[in-house]
Amino acid sequence: MSHLLREHAPITEAGWSRVDDEARERLTPALAARRLIDFSGPHGWQHSATNLGRVERVTKPPGGGLDAAQRRVLPLVELRAPFTMSRSELADGDRGAEDVDFAPLDDAARRLAVAENTAVFHGWKGGAITGISQASPHDAVALGTDCERYPRHVAKAVQALLEIGIDGPYGLALGPETYSLVLETTEHGGYPLLEHLRKILDGPLVWAPGVSGAVVVSLRGGDFLFESGQDVSVGYDRHDADAVHLYLEESFSFRVVTPDAAVPLTA
Repeated sequence: MSHLLREHAPITEAGWSRVDDEARERLTPALAARRLIDFSGPHGWQHSATNLGRVERVTKPPGGGLDAAQRRVLPLVELRAPFTMSRSELADGDRGAEDVDFAPLDDAARRLAVAENTAVFHGWKGGAITGISQASPHDAVALGTDCERYPRHVAKAVQALLEIGIDGPYGLALGPETYSLVLETTEHGGYPLLEHLRKILDGPLVWAPGVSGAVVVSLRGGDFLFESGQDVSVGYDRHDADAVHLYLEESFSFRVVTPDAAVPLTA
């Protein structure tokens, strides 16, 4: 039995399969940060900290003639997004219904994805996480509202990285509003803005809920490290006659190794 306690839920094996499939379908496009950074793991629920490879000197060791140091680690944080499923809806799914109402699960997936993306790109003080935009020493590039100027702004960000020896390819995380503007814009001559930006970056553009504005990052590897303890999983809390109370849960750490490998673009 795992700590998720799924065996105690009044959900059939087929029902769990549908819940897991729905969660995966909603989370895959929304967990945008993972498509642009280095992902390690999952290392398991008991994995508690990331080794930083550094020490801090400890004063007054318990004995004479000794030097002492303590290893530095980055503790993993846990995120949990609770939601409630109707038992009657789950039963209808077992009967073969194709339109099971997974709205509560979908909302929980959105909340968890937004939180993870926000932590990675903008930081989470309470979780001791410094975000990519926070760490970047580059001056933020203002996007503005004129989408036809976006290629110039993105090219400026790419040039800033090239000038200090940060190689590509590059990726671009776009907040939902900015992504919609890019997706809807066609340049003079009918060429999609989305494709123009991809050519500049030589890499992907990703829809990233939780991101404010946009961020250009190098995809060369080794600059932004995400360490997963438990990857996002569905767990069981409790149930009553009408509903089953579940949750999405994950544990992770994130650290910026090379702060100047990204350039923020403000909305």
